[in-house]
Amino acid sequence: MKYPKDGKFGEFGGKYIPETLVPAIEELEENYLKYKNEKNFKKELDYYLKVYAGRPTPLYYAKNLSEKLGGAKIYLKREDLLHGGAHKINNTLGQALLAKKMNKKRIIAETGAGQHGVATAMACAALGMKAEVYMGYKDTIRQKLNVFRMNMLGSKVHPVKSGSQTLKDAINDAIRDWITNVETTYYLLGSAVGPHPYPVMVRDFQSVIGNEIKSQMKKIDNKMPDSVIACVGGGSNAIGTFYPLVDSNSEIIGVEAAGHGLKTKMHSATLSAGSKGVLHGMMTYLLQDKEGQITETHSISAGLDYPGVGPEHSYYKDTKRIKYHAATDVEVIDAFLMLTRTEGIIPALESAHAIAEAIKVARKSKKSESIVVTLSGRGDKDVEEVQNYLNKNTKNKVKKIQ
Repeated sequence: MKYPKDGKFGEFGGKYIPETLVPAIEELEENYLKYKNEKNFKKELDYYLKVYAGRPTPLYYAKNLSEKLGGAKIYLKREDLLHGGAHKINNTLGQALLAKKMNKKRIIAETGAGQHGVATAMACAALGMKAEVYMGYKDTIRQKLNVFRMNMLGSKVHPVKSGSQTLKDAINDAIRDWITNVETTYYLLGSAVGPHPYPVMVRDFQSVIGNEIKSQMKKIDNKMPDSVIACVGGGSNAIGTFYPLVDSNSEIIGVEAAGHGLKTKMHSATLSAGSKGVLHGMMTYLLQDKEGQITETHSISAGLDYPGVGPEHSYYKDTKRIKYHAATDVEVIDAFLMLTRTEGIIPALESAHAIAEAIKVARKSKKSESIVVTLSGRGDKDVEEVQNYLNKNTKNKVKKIQ
């Protein structure tokens, strides 16, 4: 689906918003359509992506990991090498430039793991703009280094103490702020979620990932990868990876957070275990109870700790073009350590969900086959979290990979 005029991917998506936000959303869509293909806008964005963010990112053959598993060749799309350490900068530069064209003086954003908040702070600093970031109080504790980074970059962080004190609540507070200050404020949403046109806009800015994979794999293998894998929370790195490849013959797999297991209530696997409903201005799959109340989520990775998912992912689930699996915290720690020890690359815990799935796929695949995994971010921010996990769970120190 190139540009759904009604904002719908099948039955998903749309604009479920209060009347006070309608003018802001219409203004946003009008300006996005005006600038997205405009020559100077594209030239300026391309400049910042190349010389500021560090694109194109390499496609790295993980030789040691591939040989250890004995199956398909695993290639890592190194979004972790971007400025800020994650794919988030692709979208924040695009939206911050758009906000500037719209003459908005104030930028607000939400963040879970802090990577989108940091990327927003960086883009705004580079473009001479001010940013304020909403972040769940629990996330400010487990990602305190990113909070300090945002402050250093000149952005104010608002800890959100309502609800589950995670990403969902940060989005709620950011939307409340936007409603109050709609004329002067631009809401720079970090994932492919929310009311139309955000899911399409974020997908388009992140599609640079999948487009580069296509051209890089053509040079390496002269064909598309047999499998493409990315982690899914809200789903921005995944939709940016998948969208340019949906018309290919590649098997595409999104990996959610199974947390303590799908049979427990301690997970964030929306597509694997959720049901249809409305959240944050969109119709999508949600984790909710029988009364339609949003349930609390759990993931070892703050960035996947979200009870919804981008509406385009819901569409691809129902049309069966993309498979959605889930990885438990234990599998994620195993994958995190395996990649770190075999390749000397420390992945973000979010990205380690995709690595966990790639390990399973590679073991069942032929050596002639190829797998591309989007390594959406680096793991510096998660080292303390992993250390705490291993200290509490000594039996999970994964002796098999030492």
